[in-house]
Amino acid sequence: MEWDRTDWSIRRQCELLGLNRSTLYYRGVGETEENLQLMRLIDEQYQRRPYYGSPRMTKWLRSKGHAVNPKRVRRLMRKMGLVAIYPKPRLSRGGKQHKIYPYLLRDLKIDRVNQVWATDITYIRMVQGFMYLVAIMDWYSRFVLSWRLSNSLEGSFCVEALEEALSWQGPEIFNSDQGVQFSSEAFSKVLEARGVAISMDGRGRVFDNIFVERLWRTVKYEDIYLKEYHTTPELRRGLDEYFEFYCFERFHQSLDYRTPWDVYREGLAKVDQRRLEEIHEVGGLKRKAYTHR
Repeated sequence: MEWDRTDWSIRRQCELLGLNRSTLYYRGVGETEENLQLMRLIDEQYQRRPYYGSPRMTKWLRSKGHAVNPKRVRRLMRKMGLVAIYPKPRLSRGGKQHKIYPYLLRDLKIDRVNQVWATDITYIRMVQGFMYLVAIMDWYSRFVLSWRLSNSLEGSFCVEALEEALSWQGPEIFNSDQGVQFSSEAFSKVLEARGVAISMDGRGRVFDNIFVERLWRTVKYEDIYLKEYHTTPELRRGLDEYFEFYCFERFHQSLDYRTPWDVYREGLAKVDQRRLEEIHEVGGLKRKAYTHR
């Protein structure tokens, strides 16, 4: 919905979307203050110990003086989208009718930009409440091509992020987990229309999407935990600033202390100088357009 449009009323936008106006203004009952505090603690401990499942997380919370049972912790971790990363069956579940694609990155040498893109979703806490964040990253350069926030795990925000990322160019292979957001027809048909090979992490495989997992850890420790955002607009502005810093200014040891943009730009120039020139023509520099979403 575009609340500030003057040419289309809210009623007209709802009609076009097939949405009942009463549902537009509905606000579900949120988590209690106690549960939000538990989710904050779980999030921080998960970043330190990502191999903690609900039994270990329950034990840890009890050691900190919180009277919780495994069922409650399991529900909160599921709501946050957190799963312990250690080899086990059925690590992630796709939709019942969704197609699951094979993992294509095993033993693949990744040596150029736009060869492999990867994506994932993470829980983002705020002082009151929480959001979900999806990002799409070029694996070789670590450049974040797009990101989106949502207050639910419905897949539309992932499709929006994908469509924006494809405005840069397109990958040869797109890798994700088997979650319903990425195995849905709405998501996969965007990739198939561009002729992109789809790859999905194997069940029980820990490191199939490790670079995006590292991105989440960096974002949370360098921004989310330090800022303690209160509102969604404040969170969106803060992430705009952080991702601009991450891509264009932050030196990465794994990239020989270059920025992701330096590596992505250099790689793109090698294979498509015309496309690089087009990127620079958008708003003077793509960096300027990058922060206006």
